[in-house]
Amino acid sequence: QVQLRESGGGLVQDGGSLTLSCTPSGTNIIKAMGWFRQAPGKEQQFVGGINWSGSKTDYADSMKGRCTISRDNAENTFYLQMNILKPDDTAVYYCAASGVLRWPPQTYEYDYWGQGTRVTVAS
Repeated sequence: QVQLRESGGGLVQDGGSLTLSCTPSGTNIIKAMGWFRQAPGKEQQFVGGINWSGSKTDYADSMKGRCTISRDNAENTFYLQMNILKPDDTAVYYCAASGVLRWPPQTYEYDYWGQGTRVTVAS
């Protein structure tokens, strides 16, 4: 059973930075990790993803240049580092895992989800 534990959300000022963490367990079937977000009243949005080895990354156009997804092999933890945050980045951010080997997975191929961590960017 795959479980994902997220942390790192909080309040940050406009233009600030924040790093979210996700630690998966039950990882035998995971081939890729992704980050998604959902703002109030809006649909879920893909932020970015990384394959299990950490050798490939993929980012939404809106986040390119402002975020970095990485993996710490020793800690078995994945990170989403976000910079130059804007109020529009306010959302609940979710970590997700996919068992699909093909890169990158489609959104519907992320089968396991964390509980979400809230990020609020104050103007």
